[in-house]
Amino acid sequence: MVYGYIRVSSTDQNEDRQLIAMKELDIPPENIFIDKQSGKDFDRFMYSKLTTKLKQGDLLYVKSIDRLGRNYEEIVNQWRILNKEKHVDIVVIDMPILDTRARHGGDLMGRVICDVVLQLLSFVAQNERDNIRQRQAEGISAAKTRGVKFGGPRKDLPDNFGELVKQWKCGQITTDEIVEKCNFSRSTLYLRVKELSRKKE
Repeated sequence: MVYGYIRVSSTDQNEDRQLIAMKELDIPPENIFIDKQSGKDFDRFMYSKLTTKLKQGDLLYVKSIDRLGRNYEEIVNQWRILNKEKHVDIVVIDMPILDTRARHGGDLMGRVICDVVLQLLSFVAQNERDNIRQRQAEGISAAKTRGVKFGGPRKDLPDNFGELVKQWKCGQITTDEIVEKCNFSRSTLYLRVKELSRKKE
């Protein structure tokens, strides 16, 4: 089976660029998993759902290497889990050299190059994110100094939210149906489900 994974770091970002790349590869829409939330950890609903489906011999496409994680350690760790433990092939669309399918021929040089490039790109991706985070923090601090306020009102949960989540997880209602009933965006739904799970722990 062929799958695609898309992540945008917030609801303010658009996944269209990644989605177009997946569609050009003829990946079935039902096999494309999208997360719209921060990737600071891997407690992401759709990513977790995807990894439970992946099995040996499957092929996973990501647009860029930083879709797999938010820092060097997580990117390398997820790559190891998917490719080394689950034996899933991975293709990074923006970096064709990161294509584990080339490793099956026993090409030692190809494996070494792939591993070195992976670690180098992961390191570069982490540095770039650190720089972006610093610039954002400086921008927010400056805006607060000017009196700018951030964030909107938090939407209330429907009284039957717990029951709706159970139905959703059991496949009795679709994601579109539950977000309509709750008047949420998909990202808000995943966040509230995550919060609900934490409360039950």
